[in-house]
Amino acid sequence: MGGAASASLETRLSPLQDTPGGAASCGMQRACAGQGSGLQYNRIHKNGRLFQPAGRELRLNMTETAFGEAEGRPVAQLTLSAYGYHVSLLSYGAAIQSLVLPNGLDVCLGYDALAEYQEQDGCLGATIGRYANRIGGAAFTINGEKYRLSANEGTNLLHGGARGFDRRVWNYAPTAEGVAFSRLSPEGEEGFPGALTVTVTYSLLPDGLRIRYEAESTRDTYVSLTNHAYFNLAGQGNGTVLGHTLAIAAEEYTPAGAGNLPLGVYAPVAGTALDFRAAMPLGSRIEDALLAPTHGYDHNFALLGTGMHRAAQLFCPENGVSMAVHTTMEGLQLYTANFLSARAGKGGTRYGAYSGVCLETQRFPDAMHHALFPSPLLRAGARYDECTEYRFAFR
Repeated sequence: MGGAASASLETRLSPLQDTPGGAASCGMQRACAGQGSGLQYNRIHKNGRLFQPAGRELRLNMTETAFGEAEGRPVAQLTLSAYGYHVSLLSYGAAIQSLVLPNGLDVCLGYDALAEYQEQDGCLGATIGRYANRIGGAAFTINGEKYRLSANEGTNLLHGGARGFDRRVWNYAPTAEGVAFSRLSPEGEEGFPGALTVTVTYSLLPDGLRIRYEAESTRDTYVSLTNHAYFNLAGQGNGTVLGHTLAIAAEEYTPAGAGNLPLGVYAPVAGTALDFRAAMPLGSRIEDALLAPTHGYDHNFALLGTGMHRAAQLFCPENGVSMAVHTTMEGLQLYTANFLSARAGKGGTRYGAYSGVCLETQRFPDAMHHALFPSPLLRAGARYDECTEYRFAFR
């Protein structure tokens, strides 16, 4: 049973060549799966301003709404609509505020007001950078020079530091199939070397959502970008995800020690509560001793495959909704919102522990300190180009 499920998860996707109206490839030898839409659409600003990419026919509906102000700048809510999907994005944190499926369910946790994104922890739906997950000791050395970073979780750095990308206002511009958020992270921001130019592009697909991450630095630096969406396929605010089943295309994970920092080695998932080679309910082993230090799942998996590959499959038995995660990244952090405190969510809903599940595609945490892990080093002038897709199906 486990072998059959693992083989299914390892199925590779056919690369997509760039075509008129199609998706751009992610990386030199990494292509985003799926075909271009060819969908007719309009972009409409609530104040009457029309968005139109130069030289491209309009193909999807996009509305812009004021969402407050931060850093002395206006924050926008941008809602994309196509194929029955509606995704609302925020220029604060380049975040997913909501993702409404064709069946009418909003499957992403989020807030109704900007103040909640500014005041609450948890990074709901946000873009994470410069480095997702943890860096031990909030420091690293590159080319013989030591850099001290912003320590925001004890002595370690978590999700980019005290003011990571999730707490910044981004620029934005329409694209042929969605919207691109961009910002210049200046030299020394949160202690990182190099001025880093970053673009995060959201595109609607016939069956879901694609996120493309691009970056370039003026100096050698470390980069790992991800999105911190909390998914609940039963609908945001509709109970916990412990009844969801999950399969992950990984035979190994990276064990962690104090502070949830990796030990720098790989361990087999076989025979442990981390064995998701065959689909298992998230709650079936949630009390396992292996998960006690993190009160649930908060673990990095070493994904099988290269290029664009299927990483995970989430399924809600309650309504038959499934979500496949495809990515070009080598790591996946499974987090079951163990430390999400009780709080108000969108539309008067309530959130708490296990209200959602994060499937964060990433470089390995603290990888710069462990020789056995793939290097997260981005050389000056080189291009960081990664992709993650969330594809939905309905039974």
